[in-house]
Amino acid sequence: MATNRTFTMIKPDAFEAGNSGAILKMIEQTGFKLIAMKITKLTSEMAGAFYEVHKERGFYKELVEFMSSGPIIAAILEKDNAVADFRKLIGATDPAKADVGTIRKLFAKSISANAVHGSDSDENAQIEGGFFFSHLERV
Repeated sequence: MATNRTFTMIKPDAFEAGNSGAILKMIEQTGFKLIAMKITKLTSEMAGAFYEVHKERGFYKELVEFMSSGPIIAAILEKDNAVADFRKLIGATDPAKADVGTIRKLFAKSISANAVHGSDSDENAQIEGGFFFSHLERV
């Protein structure tokens, strides 16, 4: 059963490039409501724990280094069919393959520096949102 919340992060590349405002504007203009949001910087340990599901993959070390390289914006979003609609809004992981008008087509630099993270399932949205936000921090 689909839920109405998902999780996202504006990654260090998009934050550093000054694209956070434009990305948040796109998110809100497509009907998502911000439920929780914070700017933070992940330590290597925090990034490693967040992406632990990828620990055995070849890109894990590079991913952890990248995600701990600068500030990020973490957010919980709300909208009907949130996970699927947000995945459509952000586009394919590879910006060269992302649809025109998607966040990654507009703001990503590469497959690894792809501007935003978006939960891939309702279950992961709950887990990932819980990683960054307590129950009291959610509207």
